Amino acid sequence: MYAIVNISGKQYKATEGARLRVPRQSGDSGAKLSFDDILLISNSDSTQVGKPNVSGAKVTATILNHGRERKILVYKKKRRKGYQRKNGHRQWYTELEVQKIQLSTTKKKAAPKKTAKPKPAAKEKE
Repeated sequence: MYAIVNISGKQYKATEGARLRVPRQSGDSGAKLSFDDILLISNSDSTQVGKPNVSGAKVTATILNHGRERKILVYKKKRRKGYQRKNGHRQWYTELEVQKIQLSTTKKKAAPKKTAKPKPAAKEKE
């Protein structure tokens, strides 16, 4: 079973036991997080696609640690002007371990059957 979950505006494929690196989330190591913004859930026999979200679905994860990605260099230059700027950036991330994917099994109520109403008698014109 897997789910496509929206975390901080990015979509991730979550399976139970999987580790995900997502943008920085609030909370300490060992804290539990739950995400309700589930776009798709699929298991071996069926797939549910949300409009836009799957109602009643939830993904629970545990925070393993926080860290920073490797450095990327940002270099700006304008030719023939003597303008050069070099800057580095390291993005914060949170590493999560997916514990559980839940799907509520609410049954839809059947629509009440419509009974035929007797038609009013048509008025005759004389």
